[in-house]
Amino acid sequence: MYIRRLSLTDFRNHRDAAIAIDAAMVVLTGENGAGKTNVLEAVSLLSPGRGLRRAALPEIAREGASGGFAVAARLATTPQGEADLALGTAIEPSAPGRRKVSVNGASAPAAALGEWLSVLWLTPAMDRLFVEGPGARRRFLDRLVLALYPGHGAHATRYEAAMRARNRLLTEERGGDAGWFDALEDAMATHGAAIDAARRDLVAALADAANEVADGPFARPVLALTGDSEAGWESEALRRLLATSRRRDARAGRTLAGPHRDDLQVSHGSSGQAAAKCSTGEQKALLLGLVLAHGDLIAGRRGQRPILLLDEVAAHLDPLRRAALFARLESDGGQVWMTGTEPTLFAAVSENATRLRVAGGIVSRS
Repeated sequence: MYIRRLSLTDFRNHRDAAIAIDAAMVVLTGENGAGKTNVLEAVSLLSPGRGLRRAALPEIAREGASGGFAVAARLATTPQGEADLALGTAIEPSAPGRRKVSVNGASAPAAALGEWLSVLWLTPAMDRLFVEGPGARRRFLDRLVLALYPGHGAHATRYEAAMRARNRLLTEERGGDAGWFDALEDAMATHGAAIDAARRDLVAALADAANEVADGPFARPVLALTGDSEAGWESEALRRLLATSRRRDARAGRTLAGPHRDDLQVSHGSSGQAAAKCSTGEQKALLLGLVLAHGDLIAGRRGQRPILLLDEVAAHLDPLRRAALFARLESDGGQVWMTGTEPTLFAAVSENATRLRVAGGIVSRS
């Protein structure tokens, strides 16, 4: 799918922006703080989840506005095609913590966005993905999974809610009620098994897709899912483990085993070096390799590529690698949104690209 028109109302520093798009490649340039990343964040909210900044919804509304914001998009199946799909998301002042979603004008759950559109992003904040704790990599992995399984987010939300409730019971002086434990652990086992199955399917399929990425400017990632259960979490086994671990978990004050402790391990396909020990440039190349492989996987599974949001992606690439990346993105197909401070960084991008200038929350053709 291709966004043909994007409208922002009181979104971050954009009071009222209407952006027309007529190409697969979209380039936004402007000074730091102009609002380029805000546009990418708006696009990211057209998919399930909390968007590329994971911001609380009330924080997104423009400062000085009445409290709400809205993002709306018209999409088509070709870059210049007639838009026949309308997606929107918003919050209102009366319910600032609640997100509203619409598909073709009708109210819909947030998960419904994933049935129509998958969005993947790469931001400068993710440059430390391989050296941070496993939580950041789990979130990254789950974002990849959502593109294949839109219901994955609901399983994750319900698992986390049940686990928080179980953790509260663990800290009660009387040890909590056994019936409550049984109910919460049943929920954790059901949703945990679904989470684990989706993650393992994604990692295996992504590893196959990554093997098709030739060694070169993007690097070939080797992937593995690690955690407390190397064989995976089957629901009944997880339920039994939780039941027999209550005393141990009570001493720790938290649930010590389950898919919430999984980790995505990545290494360099050529050197075998763990990503955490690779150079900064190699880590960036591995992330790009993962993004490209994921695009190939989604294209094969769903018949359409995800929209890619690449924030400041060209800043730390030399001219040859930039040109190679742009050529690969254009040949792959699908819509790609890129930001940068200087138009010269995107000199190798096709002349047919939609080029936009962002200044002070105003978006115009450059």
